[in-house]
Amino acid sequence: MKDFLKEDFLLETKTARQLYFEYAVGLPIIDYHCHLPPNEIAGDINFDNLTQIWLLGDHYKWRAMRANGINEAFITGNKSDWEKFEAWAATVPYTLRNPLYHWTHLELQRYFDIHELLSPATAKKIYNECNQKLQSPEYSVRNLIKKMNVEVVCTTDDPLDDLSHHQNIKQDGYSVKVLPAFRPDNAMNADNVNALNAYIIRLEGITAATIDNFDKYLEALKKRHDYFSANGCCLSDHGLEHLYAENYTGQEIDPIFTKIRAEEPLLTDEILKFKSAMLYHFAIWDHQKGWVQQYHVGALRDNNTRALKESGPNTGYDSMGDFPQGRTLSKFLDRLASENSLAKTILYNLNPSDNELMATMAGNFNDGSVAGKMQFGSAWWFLDQKDGMTKQLNTLSNIGLLSRMVGMLTDSRSFLSYPRHEYFRRILCNLFGNDIENGELPNDMVWTGKIIQDVCYYNAKKYFDFDKAK
Repeated sequence: MKDFLKEDFLLETKTARQLYFEYAVGLPIIDYHCHLPPNEIAGDINFDNLTQIWLLGDHYKWRAMRANGINEAFITGNKSDWEKFEAWAATVPYTLRNPLYHWTHLELQRYFDIHELLSPATAKKIYNECNQKLQSPEYSVRNLIKKMNVEVVCTTDDPLDDLSHHQNIKQDGYSVKVLPAFRPDNAMNADNVNALNAYIIRLEGITAATIDNFDKYLEALKKRHDYFSANGCCLSDHGLEHLYAENYTGQEIDPIFTKIRAEEPLLTDEILKFKSAMLYHFAIWDHQKGWVQQYHVGALRDNNTRALKESGPNTGYDSMGDFPQGRTLSKFLDRLASENSLAKTILYNLNPSDNELMATMAGNFNDGSVAGKMQFGSAWWFLDQKDGMTKQLNTLSNIGLLSRMVGMLTDSRSFLSYPRHEYFRRILCNLFGNDIENGELPNDMVWTGKIIQDVCYYNAKKYFDFDKAK
């Protein structure tokens, strides 16, 4: 359907269209946070069919299918790839006004040049056409990334990962930088002492160390932090309910660590103190290396315990949480700032009721050393849609400097998610365009165009400075 997602999609005014087409279009993409599997990039694989590249692992689509009454066998179960795609195609017409409707058709257009609407009537034709294209060399995962003009990809990696896939990608001379990001959440998961002790045993094997006290644990993890740095890493990331900033002493943490090694259950205050100690040390290391640290806060995960047992984590049973954020976030950042050890920081918020809190908190800790040092990050997860992006951009505009924002990221496991950057850029240009035509901003297209380009690309390029990555 040629009249859907036309070139003026989301661009409501002439000025918005001018800003988008003269300043935003064509800029490279810096995807500084995603969950793309580095082994698939290293192998430069071609997916067998559209289901495998589009539906496997996409819990956004899975949630919509469940809401549409689709049996789990057609979602994460044992039905064939075609049957799963057919079930998704039957769901798509019912996603009107859900961002999935936009994303689905943007991805069909941008990657496959398919302008038909996906439905049961068109499913077989679209499936066959896409599958045929997916077998060609230009649809290998590396070429899909290049097709979207991506300059940098930062994956999300556990400290125990050997990073061999990143090494292979670099050795191949791939034109896109594919760098690791340090995600040490498993190393501080004191809620599950059995899993944490098993993690420590694996760390012992990797570092050839005997880890029988807390200092040795930190020493072994620091070696992994150094190893990541040697392999081009310059970002860390955490996915937390909230920040941890309990008062503790070293004398308190040592016996807690001993209990972990003995797989003895911890008291609530012991868990909080251990997590606080770990989070602090990670932040100190990040500052020492000049990394950017990222904190994704506010997700209430694994709400459906029956589904968790049947399907495992990250399968679409997470939601926004309503955790208190302000006091511990302030305390955590203030300790680092007081010690002159606060790295460049991005705060991502999942509950929109905390938008203003996050934006004001970020502003508390800018120190003039770096433009936009403290970032209220782009709309995340359930909020990375038109309404959520608009609210985040407006909040940042009202309370901070939107002009210094480092822009959008995919936060995705899919190689077909890069049109989300286009989606963001269109929304951004539309906001500025409307304000200019309403007389709320001056009609200075050169300066406004520069701001658009900075937010879409140049701020991130300068902020992360991936050119220095080893």
